[in-house]
Amino acid sequence: MKFIPISKPSITQKEIDYVTDAVKSGWVSSFGKYLEEFEDVFAHFCNTGYALTVMNGTCALHLALAVYDIKEGDEVIVPDLTFIATANAVRYAGANVVIVDIERDTLCIDPDKIERAITKNTKAIIPVHLYGHPANMVEIMSIAKKHNIVVIEDAAEAHGAEVNGIKVGSIGDCGVFSFYGNKIITTGEGGMITTNDKDFYEKAIYLRDHAMSKSKRYWHTQIGYNYRMTNLQAALGVVQLERINEFLAKRKLVFELYKKYMSSSLNIRLNQTSQWAKNVYWMICIEIEGYNEIQRDALIIKLKEKGIDSRPYFYPVSDMPMYAKANTTDTPVTPVTHEIYCKGINLPTYFDITEDEIKYICQILMEILGNV
Repeated sequence: MKFIPISKPSITQKEIDYVTDAVKSGWVSSFGKYLEEFEDVFAHFCNTGYALTVMNGTCALHLALAVYDIKEGDEVIVPDLTFIATANAVRYAGANVVIVDIERDTLCIDPDKIERAITKNTKAIIPVHLYGHPANMVEIMSIAKKHNIVVIEDAAEAHGAEVNGIKVGSIGDCGVFSFYGNKIITTGEGGMITTNDKDFYEKAIYLRDHAMSKSKRYWHTQIGYNYRMTNLQAALGVVQLERINEFLAKRKLVFELYKKYMSSSLNIRLNQTSQWAKNVYWMICIEIEGYNEIQRDALIIKLKEKGIDSRPYFYPVSDMPMYAKANTTDTPVTPVTHEIYCKGINLPTYFDITEDEIKYICQILMEILGNV
């Protein structure tokens, strides 16, 4: 029986050739021509003045917080439905995580809940563009400006997504991206920070590179980090970025095919897209009405028995033991998040998936749910 994975990268001979060239050049670590090229073309893609390669998306978040001097006693607002790295990076900085609920349709942070969560200690907001759909950045930036709060866009899952025609990563004070193996483009591991702020960019380079003096080698004036990407990874990234429009077009097609073959289902809700948004469909999302966590997990097992990989939505950050007391203003803290996460599943989404495979996935899903 053929197994259909949840995700896999698309690697062509050109990626192999570029990485081989980087290996042969001898520049295999954090120097080399591909690093500068990758940063330049990614900044151009996002329409930002600057882009800075880093080791991964998590350290991109941490580095951004460090540049803004977020520290102990500060508060950073994050959505409850996100990968745990969003919250963990805040704790790396020593700040307090303030968790708020999401919007039902976008699955992204609810601007109304942000406003209510702001205190005198709030220093930053990290909206997450979840599963490829951008957060409502118009309202978020308005709130941030009103309260003089920094906005760090977590665009790890949303390369190329747009808000009113403007690319994510260029709307907030800075944006962070991930290039993990399952992302829209990949460098294996890796990340990027984007910004239009030259001072931010220069400080980010400084802290990323061990905070070493530019004029006095091996002299360090504060604690920095080794968050550098390698030239090998950047070589892979350069080719992947050349193909990104192709990748995005295929993900849109994948969504349309899932929609086509699930059209008869009455109790499955597919990815929603707001009128102001360009959704890049990093993951196909389905929510099964009436399902609870036990039923969802049983469905995932049944799909796997039929050769279909899938995964649950992220668990609420507020349910994790280390964040259980992050926000206690409401009970439950985040009703929309807790309603949605237990009935949400991601289905196989990647460049090389075929229409026949999508049709098979939908047929099996309909059989299991009794919608044939």
